Amino acid sequence: MLKKRIIPCLDIKDGRTVKGVNFEGLRDAGDPVELAKKYVEEGADELVFLDITATLEKRKTLAEMVEKIASAINIPFTVGGGINSVEDASAVIKAGADKVSVNSSAVKNPQLIADLAAQFGSQCVVVAVDTRNINGTQKVFVSGGKIETEWETLAWVKKVEELGAGEILLTSMDGDGTKAGFKIDITKAVSDAINIPVIASGGAGKMEDFTEVFTLTKASGGLAASIFHFGEIPIPTLKNYLKEQNIPIRYENRF
Repeated sequence: MLKKRIIPCLDIKDGRTVKGVNFEGLRDAGDPVELAKKYVEEGADELVFLDITATLEKRKTLAEMVEKIASAINIPFTVGGGINSVEDASAVIKAGADKVSVNSSAVKNPQLIADLAAQFGSQCVVVAVDTRNINGTQKVFVSGGKIETEWETLAWVKKVEELGAGEILLTSMDGDGTKAGFKIDITKAVSDAINIPVIASGGAGKMEDFTEVFTLTKASGGLAASIFHFGEIPIPTLKNYLKEQNIPIRYENRF
């Protein structure tokens, strides 16, 4: 079995890390560069940086901030927010990102996924999928969770894989920030439907939630924000716990 990844997420707005509930009610969670350094020291496997208002504000991702974070860490680093073209992605990769994440721009122009994969390789292309249960059907949302699309989530992730994406970052909007646990049903359905790695996001609140998502679904990574940002679950404590549960994890001290 592939080793599971623990991935903190830095949601960035106006140069600060923020976190809300169900994509609303954002509160400050600290300086992103300092948080990034802390997560490397604690043994995070990867880091995700999402400029959450870039698409809404028609702004490019903050390349300067990306550069600062990239120079401070030595783990894989995914950057998303406002990436609408190969040129946008190239700027972020030049600033130090290992992978780029696209969401709204990919729904608007699915060919972008294929273009990014052709230019940088599938391993560099992460498609973030924000999903919400609407009358019993999981639907894809864009623009920071503000706009419902015509895509059903399972159909979209299959299309994304066909186009050459290397990974899915699946966020349950129903679970986001609630700390009520990952949404197992949709995570299982998506990870069963495709052959590329799926990172589960939205709802982590306790260590058992990670055990559940790693044992009941094929998710290869567990992403969380507030429980890490506010010190509720230190990453070393979580990794020790998962090791005790016989869940294969990457387990090295960075420094």
